[in-house]
Amino acid sequence: MKRLLILPALVAAGVLTFAVVSGDAGTSGQGGKVIHVIEHATTDATTDTGPPGDSPGDVLTFANDVYDTADAAKVGADQGYCIRITAPGSYGCNWTTFLARGQITAEGPFFDTADSVLAITGGTGAYRNGRGQMELKARNGGTEFDFIFHVIG
Repeated sequence: MKRLLILPALVAAGVLTFAVVSGDAGTSGQGGKVIHVIEHATTDATTDTGPPGDSPGDVLTFANDVYDTADAAKVGADQGYCIRITAPGSYGCNWTTFLARGQITAEGPFFDTADSVLAITGGTGAYRNGRGQMELKARNGGTEFDFIFHVIG
């Protein structure tokens, strides 16, 4: 009798596992919260660490104000750094955006001539269980940037 129950139990466990995995996959790209802020890149500074001029290993640092989607009211700030990976081409970046309800950390590429998507690697406060992605889009010739956070959790 026990052998007869093992097969249905394994089938049920497999179906349940599939349903849970499929459910997570379906909701990971949906739901959550979208937070859109605009960074004013006023403090960006590059430290030349290798050959003179733009070269791999150079360090870009920043600590800037971020504004609401109307670009009218300051709603927070950010700070972080990027390491030049390819010149010209891209940086690898880590930064934190500070908002009224907590902080969101992001990590990923910053391209010289294209928009990019970074991973949300964590947060604090309302975003303490956050994951998802951040769209990074240049505005006004690279003096401002849209940060569009898609936060799940």
